Amino acid sequence: MFLIILGMLIVVISFFVVNGNSPLARFKGAIRIIGFVVIFLGAVTSMLKVIDAGDVGVKTLYGKVDDDVLHSGLNVVNPLVDVTTFDIRTQNYTMSAVHNEGNKEGDDAIRVLSADGLEVVIDLSVLFKVKPSSAPKILATIGTDYVDKVVRPITRTAIRDNAVSYDAVALYSLKREEFQQKIYQTIARSFAGRGLELEQLLVRNVTLPASVKAAIESKINAEQEAQKMTFVLQKEKQEAERKRVEAQGIADYQQILSTGLSDKQLQYEAIKAQKEIALSPNTKIIMLGNGKNPVIIGGN
Repeated sequence: MFLIILGMLIVVISFFVVNGNSPLARFKGAIRIIGFVVIFLGAVTSMLKVIDAGDVGVKTLYGKVDDDVLHSGLNVVNPLVDVTTFDIRTQNYTMSAVHNEGNKEGDDAIRVLSADGLEVVIDLSVLFKVKPSSAPKILATIGTDYVDKVVRPITRTAIRDNAVSYDAVALYSLKREEFQQKIYQTIARSFAGRGLELEQLLVRNVTLPASVKAAIESKINAEQEAQKMTFVLQKEKQEAERKRVEAQGIADYQQILSTGLSDKQLQYEAIKAQKEIALSPNTKIIMLGNGKNPVIIGGN
């Protein structure tokens, strides 16, 4: 468009400014030709529109949006239309309590009230993209700032509307996955009606009030202590059972010895034991038996 205007300006100059007394008068024909060439080049350039990879283009002529989209590559268009490009790749919108981590400066986490009236702070990331065929509808009904007009408010509202059905502790632990699925479904429906596609929803962090967090930690510590005590008691019980079995075995052994062995068996066992002593390298003389019939074993 700029070249067309420039060419028209050159042509006008050649007709009205360059006159017979002007030093440029003899070149007015050439100037006029240059003007027409510039107009032609401007028209050709305006008819060619390059759309980058990952984008689509939406044509607008005098405020009217064309339903046909321009895809990536070189496209021939009416030189009078305006082309607005839309990014159709996956986009990430994060709301976080950590400074400089989200899309907005400062603490941008979502603060909600749970079913038990406690304030819970939620960090969230939304992965979404523009449907290529819906780009003209988005431009006509929302505009190019669809993130601030659709993505952010719908997401924050869905979080708050669904959080009131859960207790704070449930959001933090047991019901977190269920909560994430519910808000995913809510947001996906809202996005679909506005030309956006929700790809993934990530509840990155759930922060409880300090008092609730302390109570949870205290409960966990108590449960761990109870489990530890149960383990100790089980171990002591097993040890007591082992000692009982050992004592019973000793008692049974002594009972067998006291009732089942004769004097001759005891004498035989004594001889075996004394023989082992006699075989020791430190043994000199061993006397076995009573004084009447002694048995003498000599050693080294």
